[in-house]
Amino acid sequence: MEIGIDSFAAILPDPATGALPSATDRMADLLDEVEVADRVGLDVFGIGEHHRAEFLDSAPSIILAAAAARTSRIRLTSAVTVLSAADPVRVFQEFATIDLISKGRAELVVGRGSFGEAFPLFGLDTRAYDDLFAENLELFLKLGETSHPTWQGRFRPALSGQGVFPRPHQPRLPVWVGVGGSPQSFARAGTLGLPLMVAIIGGTFDRFRPAVDYYREAGAEAGHDPGKLKVGIHAMGFVGETDAAARDAFFPGWAHLTGKVGRERGWSPPTRAQFDDMAGPEGAFLVGSPETVAAKMLRASEMLGGVSRITFQMSTASLETAAMKRSIELLGTEVAPIVRERLRPG
Repeated sequence: MEIGIDSFAAILPDPATGALPSATDRMADLLDEVEVADRVGLDVFGIGEHHRAEFLDSAPSIILAAAAARTSRIRLTSAVTVLSAADPVRVFQEFATIDLISKGRAELVVGRGSFGEAFPLFGLDTRAYDDLFAENLELFLKLGETSHPTWQGRFRPALSGQGVFPRPHQPRLPVWVGVGGSPQSFARAGTLGLPLMVAIIGGTFDRFRPAVDYYREAGAEAGHDPGKLKVGIHAMGFVGETDAAARDAFFPGWAHLTGKVGRERGWSPPTRAQFDDMAGPEGAFLVGSPETVAAKMLRASEMLGGVSRITFQMSTASLETAAMKRSIELLGTEVAPIVRERLRPG
């Protein structure tokens, strides 16, 4: 199992004063976090894409390029690229460039995004977001096959053999499909034979088993090798010295962001009891001591029929810079060895 971190480069106000930290300082801290993850042996670090004041990740490829120049082994991915609202040619060029800088460590998770701000921002019709995604993904995959594609679609000018450069260091940029709860999205990833990254940000892990099975069934029906139909989990997660310390460090930022988004969407205000339930034995938050987190990761993999990658969304703890870095260290030096040892064949 690959283990990593996804960051949305959250910038959160001080809970006591309401003052925001410097965006410049937050970005510097984020790049330090990637370096720590690389140093402690984590497998992957992802940067999300949002177009909101709470996050500094509207240009994830730039952040990943900076991270590529400061790391040596960790894989660097988007988490996710909102491909419905992007030009696939430009996205390919950006990630091929990251791949050259990192000497073959770039990849992407592509999706439609859980927020809709990108569509009006770039002059796109939100009602076409699924059709845009399907067409843009088709073109992006085509670009991986040839440097001079011939292609025509509904939303973008046709290509008639123009060169698309540079080419990546790897023979093919790895592409995962990021999904939420739509069965059609699971089936599409399976039919294409692409790895699946499931965002599980609440509830329980086992409720996603039917959709994951649907993905695997769609892939098998399309003739893909079952061994290549990989499943990953993107989950809220944070590691502390104890369960209580981890919860106390993670809760304030989670409550702030969840409450803000919830007000926009008409949800009830989040509570500490709700959070503790999600961080408990049956909940989908990977928050706790190294032993607690490792055990929950293993249970999650078992519930979903085997998981190839788990990434932790830690951004809501970004107020505590030292705690963030310590959490990353614990994930790499204590959690990962437990998980890898217990999954070792024989």
